[in-house]
Amino acid sequence: MAAALNRVAIGAITLGGALSLAGLSIYNVDGGERAVIFDRLSGVLPNTVPEGTHFLVPWLQKAVIFDIRTRPRSIQSVTGSKDLQSVNITVRVLSKPVVKDLPSIYSRLGVDYDERVLPSIANEVLKSVVAQFDAGELITKREIVSSQIRESLVRRAREFSIHLDDIAITQLSFSKEFIHAVERKQIDQQMVERSRYEVQRAEHEQRAAVVRAGGESEAAKMISQAVAR
Repeated sequence: MAAALNRVAIGAITLGGALSLAGLSIYNVDGGERAVIFDRLSGVLPNTVPEGTHFLVPWLQKAVIFDIRTRPRSIQSVTGSKDLQSVNITVRVLSKPVVKDLPSIYSRLGVDYDERVLPSIANEVLKSVVAQFDAGELITKREIVSSQIRESLVRRAREFSIHLDDIAITQLSFSKEFIHAVERKQIDQQMVERSRYEVQRAEHEQRAAVVRAGGESEAAKMISQAVAR
């Protein structure tokens, strides 16, 4: 009886171990995800694992899951314009990894690749582009500024196997001193325009008065001639 119980116990332990081993050997890659395999002997394997259920060697191998869906991120930078004005600029980027390069991304940067790369290169690009324009030009030439930021940032991100779907400037502001200076300039321009308008109106009224005086004189002359007849 004892021997039979021992055999049952051994069988249960063996079965449990086998099931546990099988569980550790299976992993799932869900939709919107890809996996990279890290092997203790070979390092990061070169192939990206697609969606589905897959097998690996427990302890020797580990599956690292990546989210490959497009994700938004806002990045803020405080920099200086060409005329040395302080500029606060924020861009929103939509990014995702280049799937075939995931093994390389994991080897160089790790799973948090976007956190490590995007803020750094975005600040680099924003400072470089903004420094090419005066503060006023950043407002009047916003489309050109946005285009240069987009082209430069896409190019830099590509060096790290990151694809950018969209880049947009969501905030562009200046120091209080600059804003006050712009407001004062606008007020001065409005006063100049108002003075010009007043001068033009006075000249117009003067010409109208001359025309009316001439007309009245001509009318008086015609009446005198008619009476004389």
